[in-house]
Amino acid sequence: MSRTEAASTIWAVMPAAGRGLRLGAEIPKQYLSLAGRPLLAHSLAVLLAEARFAGVVLVVAPGDERWRDIPGVEEQRVQIVHGGTERHESVLQGLKAVPAAGDPWVAVHDAARPCLDAADLTQLLDGLDSDDCGRILAAPAADTLKQVDEAGQIQATLDRYGIWQAQTPQVFRRSQLLAALQDCARSGFVPTDEAAAVEQAGGRVAVCMARSPNPKITTTADLRLAEGLLARRD
Repeated sequence: MSRTEAASTIWAVMPAAGRGLRLGAEIPKQYLSLAGRPLLAHSLAVLLAEARFAGVVLVVAPGDERWRDIPGVEEQRVQIVHGGTERHESVLQGLKAVPAAGDPWVAVHDAARPCLDAADLTQLLDGLDSDDCGRILAAPAADTLKQVDEAGQIQATLDRYGIWQAQTPQVFRRSQLLAALQDCARSGFVPTDEAAAVEQAGGRVAVCMARSPNPKITTTADLRLAEGLLARRD
């Protein structure tokens, strides 16, 4: 798919309705300061810098007004919708805001991953083709994997060959991802990411190897790591 062909057929959805309880902050983690700007501002800026996105749907919590102060939300390509209590519910609401005409590709990217490298995003989108196979950014597992019981005792050492750690963005045709998430809602299956929903529905998903660190912010240590990564890039 060429850049010209893709310009009007790729959208982005960014779920940003979570509260980030594990971080223990007084405000949702997407609004915490990171390298002088709200964390969400970094995540949104990478998407807005990609000209192939026809639009970016930012999904926020009902009653949340902090998003109004985020640089970039005033751009014409940005739409704001309200999400649900769970991440997959927010993604579903964001998908519904994407125009169905032409069945565009939709890239879902976590607001909590502010270190997405533009080159990795370019590589991911460049690999989209007409066979409708979804693609996700991911990295091969580097550490030794241990299976542990509830008491914290190691039960087995697992073979990490062929094991990848999923990241975002994750890109699928709108119709495919919409149907998969709706199926999950009906069956009660709770997907941990979009790929899991599509896999559950029998769809095909390929990985695109991330070349740069793209951590998800969950703890204060993750914030420090992200700050260092952004500083080096600047």
